[in-house]
Amino acid sequence: MNWDGAFRVRFSIFRRRLDSAPAASGSDILASRAAITRFLFLRDEPQPVDFAFVLGSPTLSSVEPAIALYKQGLARKIVISGKGPAQARADAPPEALMYRDHAVRSGVAADDVLTEDRAANTLENFRFSRALIERHLGWENVRAVSISAKPFHMRRALMTARAQWPAHLKLVMLPSDAADDPPASTWWQTPDGRNFVLNELRAIGTYGLQGDLGGF
Repeated sequence: MNWDGAFRVRFSIFRRRLDSAPAASGSDILASRAAITRFLFLRDEPQPVDFAFVLGSPTLSSVEPAIALYKQGLARKIVISGKGPAQARADAPPEALMYRDHAVRSGVAADDVLTEDRAANTLENFRFSRALIERHLGWENVRAVSISAKPFHMRRALMTARAQWPAHLKLVMLPSDAADDPPASTWWQTPDGRNFVLNELRAIGTYGLQGDLGGF
């Protein structure tokens, strides 16, 4: 069995154990849950940035923090990245374009939204958007950027940005707040929440071993 196969077996066993554990059965479970939550779920206070960056997803909630920042006068531009997962239907519209249309309907000027519509995963979000940002804004003009995605996805977004974007940036993490996005306070209480979080831990390990993360 290769490394990836062995990892998947161990990870599957760990997930089954967590699913079968009581909601609160001792300090060891509580400490592990708290450690996972602190690691994955990042949130900063809204503040001025040169542009707001949004990672696409099937639901629109990830763009809402960027829209709010723009409407408060704290971001001049919104940059949205995402085609959708590789297994998405061929005729499905790119997530970035759906997000753009929603942002414009919400009051963002169309000229203030830049889109990258090829990325199928987090790594491509940052790699493919780098040239777009250089072309339209110039990295030398950028000092601070907000990053918005699902709450459990913020650590991988931060570490991927650190590896793929210029090192001088101040990164402000602003996760979505929708009711159906598993939050830090209750993610372990539903099967979907546990699956999102545990799959995110696995993805961070994969990205790290491939050399695609920074900020260690």
